[in-house]
Amino acid sequence: MDPDLSLIVGLGLGVLSVPALLSSISDARAPRGGGVALMLAVALIVYAMLEKPGGYTLDDLPNVLSTVTNRYL
Repeated sequence: MDPDLSLIVGLGLGVLSVPALLSSISDARAPRGGGVALMLAVALIVYAMLEKPGGYTLDDLPNVLSTVTNRYL
């Protein structure tokens, strides 16, 4: 998998896991789905950081997002 794509998918999955975690915690349930999604998101982000020489900075994120969007859409 392309490191840029794994970074964007990991960030998106991380954002989507937050409502699932908050919902399960507020209903006093175990946060299984949100927890798995968050662990997968962290794994994808770590993979992207390790695969790209030099890693990523916050200034790179808009460029990476536009590059991935243009490449796959």
